[in-house]
Amino acid sequence: MSIAAVFPGQGSQSIGMLAALSDKYPQVRETFQEASDCLGYDLWSLVQNGPEGELGQTAVTQPAMLAAGVAVWRAWEEEGGCRPEVMAGHSLGEYTALVCAGALSFGDAVRVVAERGRLMQSAVPEGEGAMAAILGLTDDQVVALCTKAATGEIIEAVNFNAPGQVVVAGHAAAVARLMALATDAGAKRVIPLSVSVPSHCALMRPAAESFGTVLRGVTLSAPRVPVIHNADVVSYTDPASIADALVRQLYSPVRWVETIEGFADEGIRIVFEFGPGKVLSGLNKRIDRSLKVICVDDVKTLDAALELCEEYGA
Repeated sequence: MSIAAVFPGQGSQSIGMLAALSDKYPQVRETFQEASDCLGYDLWSLVQNGPEGELGQTAVTQPAMLAAGVAVWRAWEEEGGCRPEVMAGHSLGEYTALVCAGALSFGDAVRVVAERGRLMQSAVPEGEGAMAAILGLTDDQVVALCTKAATGEIIEAVNFNAPGQVVVAGHAAAVARLMALATDAGAKRVIPLSVSVPSHCALMRPAAESFGTVLRGVTLSAPRVPVIHNADVVSYTDPASIADALVRQLYSPVRWVETIEGFADEGIRIVFEFGPGKVLSGLNKRIDRSLKVICVDDVKTLDAALELCEEYGA
């Protein structure tokens, strides 16, 4: 039975995440301590105690979610969990996948995503960008409405998360126009997202230019497990190509539907989500109901995932 591992990104964070898992697995706090040493502040304390507004700041959320995914993966490895045939991560989660696949050291990744978050935060002044989720319209409908809503500003479909669920990002006024148009077009729900930056749209190009310089300062290696990249739904072994995909990811859509459909086409039947939130597990079920999906984020779900591996002899 073929298995994939996926890792969540921003939006899955919450105060108190992984507290229960940390009681059994010292790797959790050790991972956060390693991240704290890189960052110069106590990341575990912030994750456990807040304030929530600070955890929600992109430059903090990104290393927090990276550490969370890696911590769960390390607990999985401690238990001898089965090795996936392929990995992917949603947006920031792509870095977690690269760490867990051995393509990027955890310490370098912490520093890289913290700087990535800082550059993204500084690319657009606070309040000038926005994101929203559009539910119940087709991809083509949302793309067409973005064109209509732009009127000289930037507004793009940036996360193709599941059939009938597309996230848009761009200038705040354009996003507001898009939300109104989507409602008029019959969208089931139009949800403004509580984010501090408009990710994956053209407003991130200035951040991407600076970020390329950051990546040249770290060592990337061929992953031990293929990692499917968000920007083009391709895996790479060449470090330069991996770096290029990470730069393009900043201003390119997250093609999650294609990623999961590709898993299914390649014979993947079980998808484990390593990290808090269960967001990707919900999306993956909507994309392909034949997949078995488990979000591993506490002792109970870790045990269930291990049992599933044993059941299928993986």
